[in-house]
Amino acid sequence: MTRISLSTALAAMTVLAGLPLAVATAAPATAQPPAVHGVRSTRAPEATLECNTWVHHNDPLAGGVDCTNRSAGPVTFHANIICGVAPDVTGNSVTLRPGQVGESSGHCAFYSTGIGGISWTVE
Repeated sequence: MTRISLSTALAAMTVLAGLPLAVATAAPATAQPPAVHGVRSTRAPEATLECNTWVHHNDPLAGGVDCTNRSAGPVTFHANIICGVAPDVTGNSVTLRPGQVGESSGHCAFYSTGIGGISWTVE
């Protein structure tokens, strides 16, 4: 019987499934979480939000988006958090009146490989 390592087996399964292969490595304690960038939603062009995405500095599995409503009417939005191998997370829905600032956030599962990106969607 031929024995193969777990990493070789996972790599083979990943290739067969057609998924990209990612290898986890230990990062030094001083490493910063990867930068994530928001993508402006084009779903409702009349809704103007100024938003900044963030990953929590003490918990790299928590993240969200802070938005300011620059439109003339109320806008509802939520964060979309990409969680690596864990299921993606949709943040809480937030409705802002003109000029208001609000936050939508979420937390990836403990087995996530980390936050890969954060965007927002106008509902």
